[in-house]
Amino acid sequence: MYPYFSQNYIVLVVLVVWTLLWKGYALWTSAKHNQKKWFVVLLVLNTVGILEIFYIFYIMKKGRADVRKDFRKALSSFR
Repeated sequence: MYPYFSQNYIVLVVLVVWTLLWKGYALWTSAKHNQKKWFVVLLVLNTVGILEIFYIFYIMKKGRADVRKDFRKALSSFR
């Protein structure tokens, strides 16, 4: 009935999931390293994952392999 809405809905859902994954991982990393200022900045600002990705790869200097390992570890804890 409303094809325009259904297409935007799918994009919105994908964007929300993308943001939540990166935001959750960045918040978890900053809390684990006791970086309170970064935690607050990451919690308050919504940059669709851009600031979170910058924090993880450039501030924390994590490699892609480390991030994949952490994501797999987190996902296995939900099972």
